[in-house]
Amino acid sequence: MIVKKFTASTTRDALQQVRDALGPEALILSNRVQDGSVEIMAMAESDMASLTHGASPSTAAMPIRHDIPGIKILEPTAPIKPPRAIDPAPTAPPHSPGPESTMAVETLAHEVKNIRSLIERQLVNFAWHEMRSAAPLKFDVLRALLDVGFSPRLARQLSNALPDELDEEKALRWVRGAIAHNLRGLAHGSELVEQGGVFALVGPTGVGKTTTVAKLAARCVLKRGPASLALITTDTYRIGAHEQLKIYGKILNVPVYAVKDEIELARTLDELRDKHLVLIDTAGMSQRDRRINAQIALLSSGKAAKVQRLLLLPATAQAGTLDDVIRAYLGTGLAGVVLPKIDEALSLAPVLDVVVRHKLAMHYITNGQRVPEDLHRANPLYLVDRAFKHEVEATHTPRDEEYPLKISAREDDAHAFLTEAQAV
Repeated sequence: MIVKKFTASTTRDALQQVRDALGPEALILSNRVQDGSVEIMAMAESDMASLTHGASPSTAAMPIRHDIPGIKILEPTAPIKPPRAIDPAPTAPPHSPGPESTMAVETLAHEVKNIRSLIERQLVNFAWHEMRSAAPLKFDVLRALLDVGFSPRLARQLSNALPDELDEEKALRWVRGAIAHNLRGLAHGSELVEQGGVFALVGPTGVGKTTTVAKLAARCVLKRGPASLALITTDTYRIGAHEQLKIYGKILNVPVYAVKDEIELARTLDELRDKHLVLIDTAGMSQRDRRINAQIALLSSGKAAKVQRLLLLPATAQAGTLDDVIRAYLGTGLAGVVLPKIDEALSLAPVLDVVVRHKLAMHYITNGQRVPEDLHRANPLYLVDRAFKHEVEATHTPRDEEYPLKISAREDDAHAFLTEAQAV
């Protein structure tokens, strides 16, 4: 095999040399640019035929490309870049930042963010102490709301809306009334047991959905009789979950149906269309569980579209967790909330706070495991009174210098507080 090297100042001249020396059927093996010249390695087609004689079929059947008219270019294992014209004065490629440069930029951005956060905290601290001297009533109300567990955002909004010329006692009374007014309790006679319909109880694990279904069912049976009610369970995840509901159904003499998918649910709801009230017990899922979307789709598809969802918000959960739960379960078809575990909560302020901020309708509260005694209609005045009677333990009470840190824990709260403090 004779491999020849051809060198020229341009690709066109080098290819012409190949054509003149080896003929139009020559095979180009490689091409590269070296010292400003184009270098092509090529061989005659006859030499290639003798090389492949007796080779394996896979070797002899190497594909041939016809990228250049009159010249056959062998397709090697690694692709060869087609030749291109040589720029007499090639420019260097633009410099791309290396890993060290990128890391330095990220470190600088992180340090700038930390400095900004530090400055904001200092400014909030100054504004907090200035508010104490410029608007002592607003300061006292804001601090009282933070003490019992309301969020800085709601506490700030309420303190800013205080009417003028109120003493501290009247100001706190006004704040309680404002919170109770914004808690959307049900009007007299609008209880869902009286309204009727199809309601599904949803929420995280362990909040008492099955027990609450039993309480509502017993309440309906006492008022309208067992013939007016039916129970459905979609909880096929927990072992024996539907058995618990069947026990309640047997005690109340109410039928219980277990469904697995949209088709079974639609068929069951069609059979129960004459029932005054249908209660659906669902599987408890963490707000981070991806199956929540499938559960909502199950309760919103086909004939199930008429299902109204009641979200159970445990009064024992932290405010941040409650916000996360609401974001996960919120959507079309959410009729309101039930607040279980009122008797176990140290403070009711966090759960009332999220109900007010998300403008959710409260239906019921629960304060124990007894069926049906421990189910009550939500009373906003009673709940607000309970929230303000909470006595904060000394361990969890912020010091005076720690209140600004609590307000500035969230960046948007810090910005809002500084903006509003300038208007005081």
